Amino acid sequence: MKKYFLTIAGAFLLFACSSKNNETSQKQAEHSDHKLEAGHHHGSNQHGEEKEEKAKPLSPHTSAMGMIGNNHVHIDYSSPGKRGRMIFGGLVGFGQVWSTGAHKATNITFDKDVKIDNVDIPAGKYGLFTIPDQNEWTIILNKDWDMHLADEYNKENDIVRVKAIPQQLKQVVESLTFEVKETGNEQGKVTIQWDQTAVSFDIKNSK
Repeated sequence: MKKYFLTIAGAFLLFACSSKNNETSQKQAEHSDHKLEAGHHHGSNQHGEEKEEKAKPLSPHTSAMGMIGNNHVHIDYSSPGKRGRMIFGGLVGFGQVWSTGAHKATNITFDKDVKIDNVDIPAGKYGLFTIPDQNEWTIILNKDWDMHLADEYNKENDIVRVKAIPQQLKQVVESLTFEVKETGNEQGKVTIQWDQTAVSFDIKNSK
């Protein structure tokens, strides 16, 4: 009889330990699943943040600059991309004043006085507008430079208007690009390129 009770007691203890171990294992498994789930959500959030960080503006703000003699010329603009669109005569209408960039009007700054098309222009910052056309562009420097696109453009505030012949490029320039380049003694050139069109105007330092 004693052996019988000992056998039953042993079986009960074995069952109790087994149940406790199963319960502990289940809790550990649940905890592991929770950690994995939390890690999965955290990873997804990080991935989303990385996507946001990698997203680039369609018309990034940028600049072009160069020295003409001891005169620092700086152009500040936002550069739209072609992205498969028809640019001149399409997105940018012919015969209309254009801000020569996206978002805000493009501006140009001269550290020293300059001459453009024999017009004296004091050192300072100016709005750089253009009127594109098929056979001839008009390059405009205007007193007003801080505006959205050409919304507040006023012809009466023009400093100079220069006629320029557009050049056909062999290769497509995907994004609007300005270049400032010295071409000679106290002389330089500003070139605008986009799609398959390039147009430029000359600058000369005043003595």
